[in-house]
Amino acid sequence: MRDPYEVLGVDRKAGAGEIKSAFRRLAKKLHPDANKNDPKAAARFAELNAAHELLGDEDKRKAFDRGEIDAEGKPRFRGFEGFGGGARARPGGGFGPDVNFESFSFGPEGFTRTARGGRGGGFGGFEDILKEAFGHMGRGARGGGGARSRLEPDDFGVGADVHAAITVTLPQAARGVTERLRLPTGKDVDVKIPAGITNGQQIRLKGQGVPGQGGAGDALVTVSIAPHPTFTLEGADIRLDLPVTLYEAALGAKVRVPTLDGPVEVTLPPWTSDGRTFRLKGKGFPAKSGRGDLLATVRIALPERSDAELEALMKKWAAGKPYNPREDM
Repeated sequence: MRDPYEVLGVDRKAGAGEIKSAFRRLAKKLHPDANKNDPKAAARFAELNAAHELLGDEDKRKAFDRGEIDAEGKPRFRGFEGFGGGARARPGGGFGPDVNFESFSFGPEGFTRTARGGRGGGFGGFEDILKEAFGHMGRGARGGGGARSRLEPDDFGVGADVHAAITVTLPQAARGVTERLRLPTGKDVDVKIPAGITNGQQIRLKGQGVPGQGGAGDALVTVSIAPHPTFTLEGADIRLDLPVTLYEAALGAKVRVPTLDGPVEVTLPPWTSDGRTFRLKGKGFPAKSGRGDLLATVRIALPERSDAELEALMKKWAAGKPYNPREDM
């Protein structure tokens, strides 16, 4: 993934408000619903959301700026100190001259190691650490507590579970979608996301984890729903602000209201005040208890540019027919 600052188009010294504003602006521009004929729109929007997820979190942003995590939020490899026969780390994450550099590969037979030069006692302890991290490859190591850790097998030699995350748009979460995902093991899998999935819900992919003598572990995929530029999800209901003109609010009108299923027409009665909410039954998010509703709140929008005729009318109205909507406050 590209540098998240570059994706959002902000300076590295940008404040939280600038980052949020940049995300909202680009989200409206790059959202797949606004680019239905562009096959790369979903990928660009996912990249934008990932960049905002990293820079919008203060702790993650600091860790990225310090070089502790990469643009995908994954820890960067900084080297190890004190392994093998006198191996030592240099400033900046390198190793001293006494280190044996070795390459590791992972396959059906487990970890394999290939040494590449160096002096001293080598880096032999590193392989054991890797095997330890990946659950001893089915040797029946016992974990502490009832919950299985990220890379720890159970007592019967089953391989470790792996964890991954995926982000989908709100329309994708509502109707269901199949997305391609690369797991920490390096394997690419298709993840079928059911319609009506909730934010933070996990999907278990049986047998897609780390192999072990008793069988492979599972892959646990956490699904996140990206913020939508128009809709806000509240349980099974969806909220949106509906901009209307001054004359539509005063005289009444038929206006188009966007929904997850496409726009629908709603009749706005005369003298509709700003803040009035209209409920569209069954136009919300699918849930086990039934589909929610869409709640459209009227927001009266004045013209973008000043208008002398409108201003003159308002002055005449204010002088002849004044009223105070705040008298009860």
